[in-house]
This record gives sequence, C-alpha cells and structure tokens, in this order.
Amino acid sequence: MAQSECDRVARRMVEAMGHATQSFGVGRVLGQIFAYLYFSRVAQSLDDMTAALGISKGSASMGVRQLEAWGAVDKIWVKGDRKDYYQAKDAFGRIIKNALVDLAGKKMESSAGLLDEVETHLKKKSVKDGKLSEEDNFIRERIEKIQTFQKKTQEMWNSAILQMFLR
Repeated sequence: MAQSECDRVARRMVEAMGHATQSFGVGRVLGQIFAYLYFSRVAQSLDDMTAALGISKGSASMGVRQLEAWGAVDKIWVKGDRKDYYQAKDAFGRIIKNALVDLAGKKMESSAGLLDEVETHLKKKSVKDGKLSEEDNFIRERIEKIQTFQKKTQEMWNSAILQMFLR
C-alpha cells in the first residue's frame, strides 16, 4: 500500500520528536509515542503503537504512563473493546511545564537532600571544632550559592508570567 504524503510527513515528525526528546534526556520513545498519537486521527492502543513504532509493549506501556503523568495523553474508552486506547492532547505549554517540573523537580529534590546533608555535617563540625577549615568554608560558601540559585529557580517556576505562558 502506497504511503500518502501526509503519512510520510507524520512519520518524519514521529522521528523528529523522538530525536528531540532523546536530546533532552527523556528518551526517544516518549517523543515517538506522543507524535504518533498526536498525528493519529483516532485513539490508538498499545498494540497499535508497538506495530507502528517498532517498540516493545513494555516500552509503549511505560511511555504512555509517563505521558499520562505529564498530562500529554488521555486514556480513551472504546465501546466493546477491553483494550486501553490513548489520544494526545495539544496543551503544549502545560505538557512542557509538567515535564520540566517533574524532571527538574526530581533532580533538585535529590540535590537539595545532599546539600542539606553536607550543610548539617559542616554545622556539626563547626560546633565540635569551634571553627571550620578554609576548605570547609569554601564548600559552605559554594553550597549557599547553590541554595540561593535553587530558591531563585523555585520563584521563577512560581512566577505568574511563566504560569500564564505555560497554560
């Protein structure tokens, strides 16, 4: 069966989106699934995705769950069928915001815990020894700068302008 020009363009978009998401470190499959669903006129099942994209059912399932968590796809009920079907949303700002908050938030949470741990260690050392070494003071100053950056980043995430843009 001959591929239409629209099908070829949609396929190129699937590949381009896969490369884009891979370059952002979230994996090629997420971008491919989203683009495949976005350019599909009807909701698609996991079986449809695996056949069209050449991915495993496990990859399709994990990708769809992540995209659901970001608000990028909806699960659709199809009367008379027990399979789950999915359809892409087009609220791009909200999807990107949810993905960024999820990804950046997890990274910042893990680094914040480490920073708190080092800070606690330095405080205990200061109390025990009466003062900090030059190296310890250097580390403490660096941690304070990172924490200041984290606070500014959080304020930026919460800014009304960014919230309005990412609706």
